[in-house]
Amino acid sequence: MRVVHFEKGGVPGIAADDGAGWHGVTERESGFPGTLPELIAQDADLLRTGRNLLAMPAIDLNAVRILLPVPQPPKILCVGLNYDDHLEESGLKKPAYPEIFARFATSLIAHREPIRRPRESSALDYEAELAVVIGRGGRRIHRDRALDHVAGYSLFNDATIRDFQLRTPQWTVGKNFDATGAFGPWLVTPDAVPPGAQGLRIQGRLNGRVMQESRTDLLIFSVPVLIEMISVAISLEPGDVIITGTPGGVGAARKPPVFMQPGDVFEVEIEGVGVLTNPVQDE
Repeated sequence: MRVVHFEKGGVPGIAADDGAGWHGVTERESGFPGTLPELIAQDADLLRTGRNLLAMPAIDLNAVRILLPVPQPPKILCVGLNYDDHLEESGLKKPAYPEIFARFATSLIAHREPIRRPRESSALDYEAELAVVIGRGGRRIHRDRALDHVAGYSLFNDATIRDFQLRTPQWTVGKNFDATGAFGPWLVTPDAVPPGAQGLRIQGRLNGRVMQESRTDLLIFSVPVLIEMISVAISLEPGDVIITGTPGGVGAARKPPVFMQPGDVFEVEIEGVGVLTNPVQDE
C-alpha cells in the first residue's frame, strides 16, 4: 500500500493506492482519518488506514500538491558510505561501524519541488537513497524486532554541497543547505516490499541518464542492523527518518566531476517504492 500526504486548495489530505489508483479525502470531508504525519506519530496501522481510504473518491495526484511524508521529523539520521562501490570510488575502507550524520528539517523539500543550488557553490551533487520512517519508538531495539518499528519506506535524494562537505571532517554543513534534501513522494507500507526493503533495484538518473544503480541487498549495514546500532545510543521516535546511504556513481567521483546544474532534473527510483523527481534551480 502506498499512502500520500497532499494538499488541495490549501487543505491537507491523505490518499492511498494498492495498485489500482489513488483514492482519498481531505481534512474538510467526512471519513478523514488524520494526516499522514499525524498517523505516523500515533504509530497508527497505515495498512488498515489505506484500505479504508480505497473506498473514498479517486484522487488525481497531478491536480494536487504532494507534501513531504513527514514535514518535521524529530530526527533525520543519515548513513554514509553504506555501499561497497561508493566506498571504492571514495577511496575508503569498509567501516566496522556505520558513518552516521544528521540532517535537519529545514533542508527538506517534497516531490516536484526544486533542489536549489546555493550562490556560494557550484558543487551540487546527487545521492539516491532509501528512506526508512520509524512508526514505533524505542531504544536498544534488537535487530530481530527492528522491522516492527518501521512505519514504511520512501525515497530520498541526499543532495550535497561537496566543497562545503569536505572542508571539515564533520559533514553537517555540506549536507544541510536549505532545499537540498528531496524526500517522498509517499510512504510504502512494509507489507508491499521484502522484509527490510532488501533486494530492490535503486537508480539515480540525471536528465534520464542512469548515474547510479545498485540493489538494496548490497547495503553494508541493512535496515534492521541500522535500527539496532543507532538505537543503542539514540531513542528512536515515531516520525524519525533513517536515510540508508547511496550507491556508487556520485558526481564528485566521476572524471571529470558531474554536478547538478540549473535546468537539470534528478530522479530517484526504487523498485516497488516509486520515483522521486526534482528539478534543479539556482537559489
